[in-house]
Amino acid sequence: QVQLVESGGGSVQAGGSLRLSCAAARYIASTNCMAWFRQAPGKEREGVAIIFGYGVTDYSDSVKGRFTISQDNANLYLQMNSLKVEDTALYYCAAGVRLGYCSIAPSSYNTWGQGTQVTVSS
Repeated sequence: QVQLVESGGGSVQAGGSLRLSCAAARYIASTNCMAWFRQAPGKEREGVAIIFGYGVTDYSDSVKGRFTISQDNANLYLQMNSLKVEDTALYYCAAGVRLGYCSIAPSSYNTWGQGTQVTVSS
């Protein structure tokens, strides 16, 4: 049974924007860490953004200033602006139990969606 469901991926030209959503009502709570990851072909899964507590966020250096993570009671979001070709990847949302400050490492998350593809062309 899939417990996190991503949507909103697609193809866009460099400089464009996309907004990803993840249906995650069961997991959004101050006691959990919620995150977006991505994985490009031939590369390791990379943490992109995390959110936890009452809106604490953190981002990888590669997306800082361009991506914004947010959530409401039912969904996790990733607003992606000024997209670059190197942002092309399969994007996943993930949930994990919070133990202090949330990590951006994939090993800290135990529930994953199936991913949504983002393709940025030049």
